[in-house]
Amino acid sequence: MERRKNFAEVIRFLVAGGGCLLLELACLYALTEWAGLHYLYSSALAFVISLLVNYWLCRAWVFADGSKKQSLKALSLFFGSSVAGLGINQLCMYTFVDMLGIYYMAAKLLAAMIVTIWNFVLKRYALRMK
Repeated sequence: MERRKNFAEVIRFLVAGGGCLLLELACLYALTEWAGLHYLYSSALAFVISLLVNYWLCRAWVFADGSKKQSLKALSLFFGSSVAGLGINQLCMYTFVDMLGIYYMAAKLLAAMIVTIWNFVLKRYALRMK
């Protein structure tokens, strides 16, 4: 039973994360191409928008255990890990785009894969803390 619950949790995480990735890509593209922001600024803003939506989805659906209370420690860990995730994202974006010459949208997909692993491990732990 625990295995099935964990598998369902991973599937929910991937669905929520996939939706947030699409949101992030759309924001990145719109902010870069239409608003004229540098891709690193667009990337950071898109990441934050996606993060807020992802936080809500994780609390309400992915890791929901019936408890609506969350300790300050858990909240701090969740958002602290997200700040670190933003740093990883920005470092990847800079490395992939400026140093390796990869198109910024493709670089975002690569960065997202790296940050996803970070996010799952730490946010799962943070959201289960009391």
